[in-house]
Amino acid sequence: MNKLKCLIVLLSLSTLCFSQANKAFDPVFKQFKKTTHKIAKGQKYTFGYLEVPENRTDPGSQTIEIPVYIFKSRNPNPKPDPIIYTVGGPGSTTMPSAQYMNYYKYLDDRDFILVEQRGNYYAKPHLDCPEWAKAQHTANLPGFDPDDTDALLAVAAKSCRDRLTKKGIDLNGYNTNEIAADINDLVSVLGIQEYNLLTISYSTKIAQVLLRDYPDRIRSVVMDSPLPLQVNYDEESVENLLESVDKLLGDCEADVDCNRAYPKIKSRFHEYLINKTKSPLEVLIDNPANGDAETFYLTGADLITVFTAASTGEVVNVPFEINKLLNGDVTSVKEQLSYVFQEPGSGAGQGMRLSVWCAEENPFNSQEIIQAETSKYPQVEGLSPAVFEDEVCKIWSVKKVSDRENEAIHTEVPVLLISGEYDNETPVKWAASMMTSLSNSYHMIFQGWKHIPSTNWGNPCAMQAANDFFNYPEVKPNPECFGEIKSPDFKTE
Repeated sequence: MNKLKCLIVLLSLSTLCFSQANKAFDPVFKQFKKTTHKIAKGQKYTFGYLEVPENRTDPGSQTIEIPVYIFKSRNPNPKPDPIIYTVGGPGSTTMPSAQYMNYYKYLDDRDFILVEQRGNYYAKPHLDCPEWAKAQHTANLPGFDPDDTDALLAVAAKSCRDRLTKKGIDLNGYNTNEIAADINDLVSVLGIQEYNLLTISYSTKIAQVLLRDYPDRIRSVVMDSPLPLQVNYDEESVENLLESVDKLLGDCEADVDCNRAYPKIKSRFHEYLINKTKSPLEVLIDNPANGDAETFYLTGADLITVFTAASTGEVVNVPFEINKLLNGDVTSVKEQLSYVFQEPGSGAGQGMRLSVWCAEENPFNSQEIIQAETSKYPQVEGLSPAVFEDEVCKIWSVKKVSDRENEAIHTEVPVLLISGEYDNETPVKWAASMMTSLSNSYHMIFQGWKHIPSTNWGNPCAMQAANDFFNYPEVKPNPECFGEIKSPDFKTE
């Protein structure tokens, strides 16, 4: 069975370091000279670790350490309310952003704080799963029976869980509620009276929990590519993917030049995917390990990656690449497949990802709906919408969060929602649906963009809009650059 997968950067092990907490443990922030990354010359900052309980529901919990950067504003008279930033995932690391502070407009006005989410690569401990990375690598190799994938991943999940728990790690301590509490503790320890939140993708869930449980010091929030608490992600993933593909190809058909170059490309692509699901496309790739030619058999569920593998910068090329495929040119497909032979990494953050998903998403998703979605669309039949199969979550065996973690929050705090119009991971409709319960919210949709527009250096406009909002949170941003963004100028030759 094919699965929608979120790729995690494969990194090496860091030092495991945690200690026994007192029943009345007070979080502390300790400064360190040694940083996770090299910081640009001239940038003033403080680096250290926030020490917090691993599981706040357990009076005897161990403590863990979370790396934090506090970057000083370039303004000699900065505004008093800093921005706190953490990335998506779950399972992705925030710390590499520390290298690029010269590019962050936010520092023109206020301090900017990077917070690693517990369990990720630079945190202590970090929940790597090399077993999972190896299993995924094996499952994607030619000749592996796809019917054996679920069993292989189940074994990997058990192996990783057993290893982490033997180290004394409490997997129930790695969830969105605990991360939100970490940020609230950091704010308290640093003596911050008021702050702003910049969140993307998964971390928008962290923002929602903070707004619900710790709202008093939050001045404003930007949610780029928001994931609403109340949606059941796995139930909608395939539908969202196909809607995004149709939106892009529909825009091509509405464009005179694109439609002339690739007439009826949407219907032709769908027909092609259906055909290949019935009769898979054979593609030969030379295995760099031994030089032997390996045969891949690709169905519609595999070939839809012509869209999903494309970054925002490559959106303009998608109709061109699809047309190549329809005409029998598999050059780009071969290029993508060549990565299959790369050695697996450490599965960094995968354990954290499993803990979050199996506690917060899997329990609220209907397995009946997921199964129906897997066979509902003939063009991608077999593509499971589930990030993790139900059996894997049973093996991971973390406690389900309370039902309120699947309910919309209500707040009057100013919120800016940012979407990319071709985002299949967190579609525009999700952000639009949130506005009914976020009474003081605004929504900006960036034409031609996919996931998380504000983090892409190719789109300084989204970052400008976010910064404008932090400066004037009662007004919807309307930077001049926003009006200049148009639909993609699709490649036609």
